[in-house]
Amino acid sequence: MLGPYACGRLQRGALRRLLPVPIFLALGHCAAPHALPGPEVASVAAGPFVMGSDEAERDAAYALDEAAYGHSVTRQQRWYSGETPRQMASTRRYDIMRRPVTNDLYARFVAATGRPAPDVDRKTWERYGLIHPYREVERFQWRDGRPPDGRGEHPVVLVSHADAKAFALWLSAETGSTWRLPTEREWEKAARGVDGRRFPWGDEFDPQRLNSHDSGPFDTVPAGSILSGASPFGMLDAAGQVFEWTATPAAGNRFIVKGGSWDDRGCGVCRPAARHSRPEDLKHILIGFRLVRDAGTQ
Repeated sequence: MLGPYACGRLQRGALRRLLPVPIFLALGHCAAPHALPGPEVASVAAGPFVMGSDEAERDAAYALDEAAYGHSVTRQQRWYSGETPRQMASTRRYDIMRRPVTNDLYARFVAATGRPAPDVDRKTWERYGLIHPYREVERFQWRDGRPPDGRGEHPVVLVSHADAKAFALWLSAETGSTWRLPTEREWEKAARGVDGRRFPWGDEFDPQRLNSHDSGPFDTVPAGSILSGASPFGMLDAAGQVFEWTATPAAGNRFIVKGGSWDDRGCGVCRPAARHSRPEDLKHILIGFRLVRDAGTQ
């Protein structure tokens, strides 16, 4: 079933740009509205919070990396020098998915719209110039439009920024709420709370509270399964597990990603203040996403 795209909740122009032509032309066949229950959310209160990092936090992050890796590459390459300076910022009230979008939920989108399933071929992967060999991609690839066996509750990966936006349009139509990618500011507030803590749970790194290479299986795990890593607002997997696309653009057709991953140790890059950008068309084994909705749209 295609869902109620043509029932007036979404603009057809936006859908025309994001969906294949055969799917777009079929959108006149409406399903019953709000056919899909909305995902579980964490509600984030309006108001100020501490965003970004200061020199002391960045120095501590480099020290974590040095202890984990036995070298100073992240310090020498100034990985964290581009973080937002520590400051007060503010947001309106909004809801954010407690967990990253899972393979099972994304599979419903693929089945409903005909959008290509998460995948990347060897030539494209090698063109990215990443450090991971192509053999590491294979366990995350879908077959015949279906997620890998046993990974239905794991976060979806191998999705581009455009894939995430198309999923948001579909979920909006299916649930009757208006979903979108979070801005970097929204993501960071949900992940760390209002008091400027360095990690979702506090200032001290604890490898038992996240899925990172420090104590994890060097792979994704079921989304939201590490409850002790919850942020003050209840967001899960805000550190480690997978990086997540945001709506915040960067130079050169790139977007900011946040959160760190199962592949990282240290884990300086897993702090909510940490940030870097990735090309919008990248499909990476370390990048997934979650969505937000504005208060009052549910």
